[in-house]
Amino acid sequence: MRLSLPRRLWYGNDTLEIDLPDEWQVQVCPMQGAGRPALSQEEIDTALASPVGSPPLAELAQGKQSAVIIFDDMTRPTRIAQFAPFILGELSQAGVPEDNITFVCALGCHGALTFHELRKKLSPELVERFRVFNHNCYENCEEMGVTAQGTPVMINREVVQADLRVAISCVTAHPYAGYSGGSKILMPGVAHIDTVAHNHLKVLGAALGTVGLGKFAGNQMRGDLEEAAGMVGLDFLVNVLVNQRGEAAAMVAGGRLESHARAVELAAPWYASQPRPANQDLVIANAFVKANEMPIAAALGRAALKPEGGTVVVIADAPEGQVVHYLLGRFGREFGGRKYPLRPLPEESELIIMAPHLDRTFGDWFPNPEVISFTRDWPQTLSLLRERHREGSAVAVLPDATMQYFA
Repeated sequence: MRLSLPRRLWYGNDTLEIDLPDEWQVQVCPMQGAGRPALSQEEIDTALASPVGSPPLAELAQGKQSAVIIFDDMTRPTRIAQFAPFILGELSQAGVPEDNITFVCALGCHGALTFHELRKKLSPELVERFRVFNHNCYENCEEMGVTAQGTPVMINREVVQADLRVAISCVTAHPYAGYSGGSKILMPGVAHIDTVAHNHLKVLGAALGTVGLGKFAGNQMRGDLEEAAGMVGLDFLVNVLVNQRGEAAAMVAGGRLESHARAVELAAPWYASQPRPANQDLVIANAFVKANEMPIAAALGRAALKPEGGTVVVIADAPEGQVVHYLLGRFGREFGGRKYPLRPLPEESELIIMAPHLDRTFGDWFPNPEVISFTRDWPQTLSLLRERHREGSAVAVLPDATMQYFA
């Protein structure tokens, strides 16, 4: 059996062909929205002109002397260049001076983007025409208050001081907040490390039963970040859903809460895996959109194995390596950020990571990366798998295990 999997979103967005033995029992389990067609520019502009729970952007911008456009980073597939022209046109119509419009990348606790990356995300024209800033989670944040769960809310000064705040982000299933996008663009997106740490450690620790992929209603961690975002305010939000190639295939714009709630309604079935795999001997989990955050794919793959364990193969073709993460990452042989490390890899299952652009720190999300088997290409990976899995093995393939989830 030959399968085609998407790879290298920001580096050509091409295809990896893999062959699987015919004697294996293989099921391919894509997300339900995988094959949705990409939106045309006309469809994008029409959606932006028809906001949910909000007046048109040009009306919101009337009388404003400055504006900030907040956008997600390279761990998300959102191509800001598709949405920015309409937004900039609305701001111009309202009389906002162009020199007073800035872009801020909502990095959260991720490392800063280079302008090579920002040109991919925004376009060469936009980065030449406008000032684009990386969020710094350690400095230049203003105190906004404290949430009911004790989170001290400190937010990027450029964002806070703007007269008008617009945000563009991708909505997909998220392992903690239920779904990404919405208020997450503000917290953790442009929040101080102390703010993020309290939400991701103390609030999360007290709310474990309410969080998880696709868990939105009653998610206490989400409630904390929604309260924090309410202290800051967000005037206009663009929520983007993507297909299996990472292309914008649906979107909802408008008020922060109203538009995101509508986007989540669309996202719940959209990103759900169909069929839902279970009791597998082997799971091939392709890390496409977030190849630089490959533990997400490893965790989803393990959830589809037999209770006694099995093998997960994560395909992580990330030319840039794994994302710098100041909260979760390792920054020395024996130490890391405040939430380092992720839980140790379990003994009952085997993890193989196929990383064509391998570096020594690729598995350092975990305290025991020595248990990982690393390969560089599919023939080498398949050779290992043939030694472990015989005729009749139950095998599931997840085309993008960093976006889809199990409902």
